[in-house]
Amino acid sequence: MCDVCGCGDPHKVTIDVHTSLLAKNDRDAAHLRAHFAEDGVLALNVMGSPGSGKTALIEAVARSGRDLKLAAVSGDLATSLDAERLASAGVPSASITTGSACHLDAAMVHHALHDERIARAVHESDVFFVENVGNLVCPAIYDLGQAKNVVVLSVTEGVDKPLKYPVMFRVADLVVVSKVDLVPYLPGTSLTTLRENIARVAPSAEVIPCSAVSGEGVGELLAWLEAQRAALAPRSAAARHEHP
Repeated sequence: MCDVCGCGDPHKVTIDVHTSLLAKNDRDAAHLRAHFAEDGVLALNVMGSPGSGKTALIEAVARSGRDLKLAAVSGDLATSLDAERLASAGVPSASITTGSACHLDAAMVHHALHDERIARAVHESDVFFVENVGNLVCPAIYDLGQAKNVVVLSVTEGVDKPLKYPVMFRVADLVVVSKVDLVPYLPGTSLTTLRENIARVAPSAEVIPCSAVSGEGVGELLAWLEAQRAALAPRSAAARHEHP
C-alpha cells in the first residue's frame, strides 16, 4: 500500500473519490459535446494498445483523397511524434503529453482546444480524431465529449484480446481490426475467430478489417465516417467559436 494512489484507503472512500472525479469529467465532456454538436463536428475517441495502428489509420484516412476535413489531438505520455506524423499527412494536429497518466480526460482535450490554431481547425472540420493514450483499459472509462468510440485492435495482439479486456470493447461503436495484411504470417490467427470474440463482448459494435499498408478496408472505414458525419445535425451557421 502507498500514500499516493489511495490503495490503502477504505474501499468506500476510494469509490467516493472516483465518483467525484468522474462527475467532474462528465461535466467537462458534456460541455465539449455540446460545442461539437453545435459545430456539426463528428468527434471520435480513438482507443487501442500502443502500436495498434491508431495513428497509421488516421494517416490513411487523410491520404485517401476523400473530401473530409480532419483535425486531431494525439495523447501520449511523452513526445509529440504522433501529432507530427499526422501534421505531415495534412491533418491539423496538437499533442497532449500526459506525463504518467494512462488516458486522456475531458479537461485535457478542452485545454488543448484553447490553442487558437487547433481550435479553429476542429471547428472547421468534419471529423475530429481524439487519439487516446495507448492503453486497453483506462481510456474507456473517461468520456471526452465524443460522438462515437472507435477501438483499434491489431491482428498481432491476438484473437483473445476482446475476451481479456472486455471493458473497452463494450463501449466501442466501431472496432477496426488493423494490420490484416499480416494475417498470412501469423499462424493460428483467424479473423473469423476474432470477429466472434468481439461479438461475444460487444454484439452491437461494427467491425471493419483494415490495413493502412495495403489499403484493404480503408474505403469501408471512410464510408462509415461519412455516414456518421451525415447523421449529425447540420452545422449551425451561427456557431463560430474560437474554442469550446
